[in-house]
Amino acid sequence: MTAPTTAIREAFTPTGKLRASINLGNPILANKQAQTNEPFGVSIDLARAFAQRLGVDIELVVFDAAGKSVEAVRGEQADIGFFAIDPLRGEGIAFTAPYVLIEGSYLVPDASPLRANQEVDRPGTRVVVGKGSAYDLFLTRELKQAEIVRAPTSPTVVDVFVEQKLEVAAGVKQQLEADLQRFAGHRLLPGRFMVIQQAMGTPKSRGADAAACLARFVEDMKASGFVSEALARHGIEGASVAPAA
Repeated sequence: MTAPTTAIREAFTPTGKLRASINLGNPILANKQAQTNEPFGVSIDLARAFAQRLGVDIELVVFDAAGKSVEAVRGEQADIGFFAIDPLRGEGIAFTAPYVLIEGSYLVPDASPLRANQEVDRPGTRVVVGKGSAYDLFLTRELKQAEIVRAPTSPTVVDVFVEQKLEVAAGVKQQLEADLQRFAGHRLLPGRFMVIQQAMGTPKSRGADAAACLARFVEDMKASGFVSEALARHGIEGASVAPAA
């Protein structure tokens, strides 16, 4: 492991600190302590480890939705972020290879006639997603007949789904499973409709050397067992460490 050069360190810290954009809309990767409101999770562990590698202080810039977190990095209000890889998000952001793979699932009422993921895309079906989430971007491209309804954030998807009596809720499998505890009378469709590749990213304006440094960091964290240990430490199930790039 080569120590980052002064030029790379400065590229990541124009304000003197490493500002890490954290999205609380994906509970697999980031959450808040109930007592202290302090963020914790896999992405926070990675952010702190990268700041340590650079030898700089860190500032967590916390958002409640993926779209806001993306815009913070794209608009250079943050220096790194943690996102699902998507072609639209690639505009202005240099992504690493993924570090974690997450399953996307559908939730339906028990009485729904829908039994399989491929049955969702039909006229009259309304699918609620978190605005600007990986599911929103993916399903906006993929669904040809179903209608998309956008909740303010991913954690509020099932609330909107139940309140408006919609047909399908789409999101992180673990979030939907947790929501089943709050809302009886619903079930997950078997399998998954997509696999989300979670990666780190930095503004492309920071240069190719900075992007390469971040990419190396992600590969090191996967290879060393850091990512798998973080998933285990935070009790995350259903997410797997992405293969080496």
